[in-house]
Amino acid sequence: MNYGLSHLRELESESIFVMREVASQFENPILMFSGGKDSILLVHLAYKAFYPAKMPFPLLHVDTGHNFEETIAFRDHIVRKMGARLIIASVQEAIDRGLIREEQGLNASRNALQTQVLLEALESGKFDAAIGGARRDEEKARAKERFFSHRDEFGQWDPKNQRPELWNLFNSKKHYGEHFRVFPISNWTELDVWQYLAMEKVELPSLYFAHKRKVIERDGILLADCDYIQKKPNEVSVQKMVRCRTIGDMTCTGVCASEAATIEDIIKEISITRMTERGGRADDKRSDTSMEDRKKQGYF
Repeated sequence: MNYGLSHLRELESESIFVMREVASQFENPILMFSGGKDSILLVHLAYKAFYPAKMPFPLLHVDTGHNFEETIAFRDHIVRKMGARLIIASVQEAIDRGLIREEQGLNASRNALQTQVLLEALESGKFDAAIGGARRDEEKARAKERFFSHRDEFGQWDPKNQRPELWNLFNSKKHYGEHFRVFPISNWTELDVWQYLAMEKVELPSLYFAHKRKVIERDGILLADCDYIQKKPNEVSVQKMVRCRTIGDMTCTGVCASEAATIEDIIKEISITRMTERGGRADDKRSDTSMEDRKKQGYF
């Protein structure tokens, strides 16, 4: 299939330029890696940006402990394949230490608990830049981000006070204790990502392709049945053909009914869907500004 080679190569070139700017402007950067398609894309772009040398930064996974098993297996596979150094920041370990408190109730999730764990990992490692896979088309709060997004000494983000970025000039000046979040694929869309991954024949976890899985329906969202979710009395687990559009904590990451078994099928499906990529994320539905509120506090 023809995926618009020139358009995708332009996006690739822009992202590689940003990656190289990170390596040249920051002393101790890190790449946040969840095992999802966007972070897989980042690793692939970083590989191309610095080949034949290795990536000049380690990978950081904020592990909620409530992941899909396939995610962790694929994460470890990529780390071995790339010869990368992986740092794991554990939400469970932070709960055990009393740094954060586990949510309770039927809709409890560890997703928001990642913020403090991430900030602690960045502080303890003295990382001055964290590369992430957020894209502007995902959600209205993420559309406000710059490529180089400043965070204060508390790891917080002020969407009303961001630095201009003219002619691909990125300002990395900061005070001691502050850091930057860097988003090399800001201008990519979900469709761009899938077309590029197909063009480059990038290896992907099985969760993205249609498979049989037991699910429960809650508030219009299909959630994978697992031990981490407390079922309501009227909720019944049923088996369906589903796939993931995003990958995250199982308690809030919805799956979608799908028969898309190949990457070409996924591209066709995305091209005609009316639901946004994060439309199946229960954590985004807690309030109209839930993502922006979390990002202000230091979320990805």
